[in-house]
Amino acid sequence: MAPTPRPARPAERSHAVVIGAGLAGLTVARALAEAYERVTVLDRDTLPAEPAPRRGVPQSRQLHVLLARGAQALEELFPGFLEELLAAGATRADTQGEAHWYLDGHLLSPAPSGVISYGASRPQVEHLVRARVAALPGVTIREGTEALGPVTTPDRGRVTAVRVRPCAEDPKEAGEEAIPADLLVDASGRGSRAPVWLEELGYPRPRQTRVRADVVYVTRHFRREPHHIGGRSGVALVPFPGLPRGGAIVSERKDRFAVVLFGLLGEEPPADEAGMLAYAESLPGPDVAEVLRTAEPLNEPVRMRYPASARRHYEKLDRHLGGFLVTGDALCSFNPTYGQGMTAAAQQAIVLRALLARDRDTGGLPRRFFRAAAKVVDTPWLLAAGGDLRFPEAEGRRGPADGLLDRYLTRYRAAASADPVLGRTFLSVAHMLQPPTRLMSPGHVLRVLRAPRRAGGPVGAES
Repeated sequence: MAPTPRPARPAERSHAVVIGAGLAGLTVARALAEAYERVTVLDRDTLPAEPAPRRGVPQSRQLHVLLARGAQALEELFPGFLEELLAAGATRADTQGEAHWYLDGHLLSPAPSGVISYGASRPQVEHLVRARVAALPGVTIREGTEALGPVTTPDRGRVTAVRVRPCAEDPKEAGEEAIPADLLVDASGRGSRAPVWLEELGYPRPRQTRVRADVVYVTRHFRREPHHIGGRSGVALVPFPGLPRGGAIVSERKDRFAVVLFGLLGEEPPADEAGMLAYAESLPGPDVAEVLRTAEPLNEPVRMRYPASARRHYEKLDRHLGGFLVTGDALCSFNPTYGQGMTAAAQQAIVLRALLARDRDTGGLPRRFFRAAAKVVDTPWLLAAGGDLRFPEAEGRRGPADGLLDRYLTRYRAAASADPVLGRTFLSVAHMLQPPTRLMSPGHVLRVLRAPRRAGGPVGAES
């Protein structure tokens, strides 16, 4: 039986161009490949042939974890991806049953949860996704190319091309060209120049919301042996008011841990061996210090600074440049210690794919996409910004109900140290499988109120 022919694409779906070959750009290219005859992905870097950190993804040397919802999203976009990731050496773990979580100093009650996360380095995830995208019909990944800005119709109403030049050592030696584009997607990350480009074309800049927590984190890799952390897959020690320090361990491979120490609001973990150990020993649980003390280091520590989470509200603009979208960190970037970036980017790509499949008219696509993407971003933003704003020193706008909600969630975290049902829901929300409102369902509120005030007690506290 002959295959059903694909429906003819509209004329305005000939060529889409994506700026940025990170996770956001690659996943959106996957979505566009179903709707456009050709897709070109631009990146300033020379992309590595094997999994390796690169300049354009400065956080690629740091610890990463693929949240449960992010794993589902990548599997939806690239069927068989998770098996491929595991075959490449990544690990899979029940987040509550095979890891230790310390919330406000309380050890979360361990129990099987079904909330499954994947430990893998960022270069490994990106490498596999890039290979999948590069193999798609009609997709071209163009390295060493800088995007200079959109070209538009004479009335500046719609994108017609993007100006580019090769990344030469001397910009004067690099000739410019214009690549025709029916759709231009900026996935260039936190340094996106989209607001400047829009302003130059007579459009308003999007309003920006920022929450400043001044996060500094240091990652180092260690050889993993069966006796480390009781054979568990990972550990997370979450900062809380009074102790703006944290740490985490993730099994990137069966034989390798990634260990991160981080601090907020002036707390800066050292990058020397003795200093890292002393910092880890100040945390509520012993797990990170144990690994630093006993495991064989595989490389040198790498430090990174992240000043503030930033959300650009393109969904609130009253005018949009036709044929121009923004996604990933260019749209909203989160405190990286919450691990939400890859998941949010993949979900935005899924939203775009659904919009393109449902509506063949691309005239109103920017408005529809930005509104839909804002709904995707709402949950991780609430979690990350809300978590940071627990600290009185953090800079950001607080709502009138924030104090009441924080007091409830403080009791919730303590109660979850004795009630595995509360722990499972907390992790389901943190991994973006359920909305934050689930934490305040009547049944959960009752469990929290019935729990002893000091359920479990902070680790190391007197009983």
